[in-house]
Amino acid sequence: MASAPPQRPPARLTVLSGPSGVGKGTVVAEVRRRYPAVWVSVSATTRAPRPGEIDGVHYHFVDDAEFDRLIAEDGLLEWAEYAGNRYGTPVAPVRERLATGAPALLEIELQGARQVRARDADAQLVFLAPPSWSELVSRLAGRGSEPPAVQERRLAIAQAELDSSGEFDVVVVNDDVARAADELVGLLTAPSPGHVRSSGAHE
Repeated sequence: MASAPPQRPPARLTVLSGPSGVGKGTVVAEVRRRYPAVWVSVSATTRAPRPGEIDGVHYHFVDDAEFDRLIAEDGLLEWAEYAGNRYGTPVAPVRERLATGAPALLEIELQGARQVRARDADAQLVFLAPPSWSELVSRLAGRGSEPPAVQERRLAIAQAELDSSGEFDVVVVNDDVARAADELVGLLTAPSPGHVRSSGAHE
């Protein structure tokens, strides 16, 4: 009598984070385009949809009451407030995906990445960095005609986020979107080193 095939062990969760304006969404969109088999978690948010955004594809758009319910029922792997809105990762789809032995990718802010590390020590944290500080300043300044005080606050937050790169396992420089996407997918599919983590030193 043939024995049942062994179950695949859960895959490793990979988290992509980095400062605002570094191009996280652009790199993830390129990953989706070039590697459609890669599963990317869809976050829940209390902010209103932007033109062209589709509920369940770009975000799960929920009201404050629903977000409060998710928090109360431990339905979020992580959550954070950013620019007056809350964002969080529904935990059930992520667990279901990892249980199949297939990798999962989260694109979240720094606060969320820290929460994931606290809950899952084996998660792989990837920091997306700009080619230079001046490039990041240029990208943030090009986002619209914001008052100088708002721009200064954004830059201060971005500098603090850049300073946190040492908390991550790997740093990927977004100097070319296609190359960064390829590197990220390579990290997603690399075998897990178990409980061995880098010391935080990066080239």
